[in-house]
Amino acid sequence: MMKAAKLFSILVFVLIGSYGAIGLYFLPLAGFEGDLTRVSKMPESLFGWTKPQPAIAPGLLKPASWQDADVLVIGDSFSETRVWQSVLVKNGLKVRTEHWTSIREGVCEDFYPWVRAQGFKGKWVIFEVVERNVEAGLPKSVTCKHVDYHPSVHADALRNPPLTTRPDTDRSGRLSVGIETYQNIMAYEKLGTQADFSSWNMPGGATLRRIANGCQLFSHAKCQDALFYSSDRLTDIGDSTLDIIQTLNSRTGDLKTLWVIMPDKSSVFMHPEKQFWNKMETKFSAPNILSVMQQALNLKTIDLYPANNSHLSTEGYLLLGDAVYSSMKARPN
Repeated sequence: MMKAAKLFSILVFVLIGSYGAIGLYFLPLAGFEGDLTRVSKMPESLFGWTKPQPAIAPGLLKPASWQDADVLVIGDSFSETRVWQSVLVKNGLKVRTEHWTSIREGVCEDFYPWVRAQGFKGKWVIFEVVERNVEAGLPKSVTCKHVDYHPSVHADALRNPPLTTRPDTDRSGRLSVGIETYQNIMAYEKLGTQADFSSWNMPGGATLRRIANGCQLFSHAKCQDALFYSSDRLTDIGDSTLDIIQTLNSRTGDLKTLWVIMPDKSSVFMHPEKQFWNKMETKFSAPNILSVMQQALNLKTIDLYPANNSHLSTEGYLLLGDAVYSSMKARPN
């Protein structure tokens, strides 16, 4: 009986030790810094950026109250971190940022009196929307009568500055995810070494693409390849969206309105021929963000969009902020 108990104890010890050893091997593969590495389950060790990014002073990310703001930004995840807005703050403007989810139905018929009722005395409203959500999100604003505002505590919360260097190891994931990631590495090593490899549509909604001159544009280990959302739109945004924006602009009263349409990452790297941004620039004096990003690629800006993320790097956000501020300055008083 004692011998059996001893053997059982040894077996338990061996199993726990084995699980711990496996965990130490696979867990670092399961911690993701970027949204695209998380969706694709590809490791940060291969697709995480390595070039240091500019530092942002914490004070530049401080939100303004409704009453004190010069500029109201309504945007999505590209605006939530307030990094591109730091350029406006650095140039003396006070900025309040609200997420689209806080106003639910969007730019409704009573948008202008609603904004003034919040205590906003500023002159500028900036609407930021990512390309993949433009045609799905903006049309519902046209038929909306009243703003359905749900204040978020995040609008007034302090934001931490973005990282200047990426952590080497993250053990916050799950062991099962680490094993899936390891399997994806094995599949990638097999596919990626083929002479005709160009892309891999991965389970989960990401696409891995080979990028011409990729190692001049990215700092990650597998710099010849980068990750994208499979849902990034291939076709251009239709002209009907221009009419929708014209309608929404008519609801902003005496506010100066600026539309910032963020191109999908795939558009920047693979579809520079899209014309919607040129039309927005011509019709509404909107910043031509696709052109700005293309110029940055032509100048070999490293990690403009990091390989592991669908969002801009800090350097990319600062370029975006410069473009927005330049468009504001170009408007007559």
